[in-house]
Amino acid sequence: MDRLKTSLFASMLAAAGIPIYIHLPQFASTEFGLSLSTIGVILIGIRILDFLQDPLLGWMVDRWPQVRPRFAALAAFGLAFGFMMLFTVTPPFRADFWLVMALVILFTAYSLATILIYGQSVEIAERNDGTTHVTIAAYREAGLVVGVIIAAIAPFVLAKAVGSFNSYRAFGLFLAAFAILAWAATRGLWTAQRKPAAQLTFKSLREAGSAYLLVLALANALPLALTSTLFLFFVEDRLALPGSAGLFLILFFVAAGLATPLWSWLVQRHGPKQVLIPAMLLSILGFMGAALLPQGAQTGFALICIVSGAALGADLVILPALFASTLSAAGFPTGQAFGIWAFISKMALALSALLALPYLELKGYSPGAVNTPDALRSLNFTYAVLPCLMKVVVIAMTFRLPSKGVQL
Repeated sequence: MDRLKTSLFASMLAAAGIPIYIHLPQFASTEFGLSLSTIGVILIGIRILDFLQDPLLGWMVDRWPQVRPRFAALAAFGLAFGFMMLFTVTPPFRADFWLVMALVILFTAYSLATILIYGQSVEIAERNDGTTHVTIAAYREAGLVVGVIIAAIAPFVLAKAVGSFNSYRAFGLFLAAFAILAWAATRGLWTAQRKPAAQLTFKSLREAGSAYLLVLALANALPLALTSTLFLFFVEDRLALPGSAGLFLILFFVAAGLATPLWSWLVQRHGPKQVLIPAMLLSILGFMGAALLPQGAQTGFALICIVSGAALGADLVILPALFASTLSAAGFPTGQAFGIWAFISKMALALSALLALPYLELKGYSPGAVNTPDALRSLNFTYAVLPCLMKVVVIAMTFRLPSKGVQL
């Protein structure tokens, strides 16, 4: 039962991750009238706050483990309030200030929820009931994939029901209700409470191999973050396929969800490095294919979404399970450790926005407008070519992982 509750809570959490970065650039530029550069600066600025608060939130979760049910409620209702503030409520004052306030609330709740669910996953895996780190990671990441699918396609579905003008307002209400219902269904999850056997320091993280995994996770998250941030722009302007984004998102994340059990089985048979590297090569194949597509290539991009999504399934399961395994073996406090992990995950998304959005604006790209060939080439480079180059670097880093002796 805890596995299913973990999956459900993760699906609620996922709505405030990648889907926000999929929808926010287009939403904030059209609804709030903000430039792409302004949106990028706002997102990276909030990461400065995360640098301070995420480790603090992790310390709080470790310091008062008996309060975790209340922390879970605070995270869920914070997400609900943030979703409505961002998408449903018309800003009563300057849109950029309102956006910052909404994102601070939303991302703080997201951090707290991330720390809770990843830390609790370690404790569930340590109960010796047959649940391994890979098993619980597979359930958790499958829930994340479902949540991403729901939140990524909901605006397109709602647009058909309530009209495009009201779709994002309905989207905020929908996500708020989803967060509260998921919290209500998972209230019994927060019972396992381990006692840390070691203090968390940079030296201890490095000696346990956890610090290198954090660096690898950041590098590996950047290519996906770039494609997530620019996905709608690429589909609508580079491929000239308006209205098709919802279908592509479904294909991408369904492929990731279906591939997750396969990657979990493979990694337990062959080891993390032996599985991660082929999966990353599959990602590169997808990026290369996207870069070469002509406009209107609906079938071709659908196939690329399936290939890229399947490759993503390995990233979702293996690296978090590896990190959890090192924490468990060293006896580290999970809240503080996953506070750092939460910061790393959001930093990748923010860095991608800061890197890509001002660059595209400098190159003359404007969402939904008639763009020059140079602007579209820049979009193609940022969406497909640059992530491919990043993934090559990540593969080189992955070779440093141990081939044997890793208990997942």
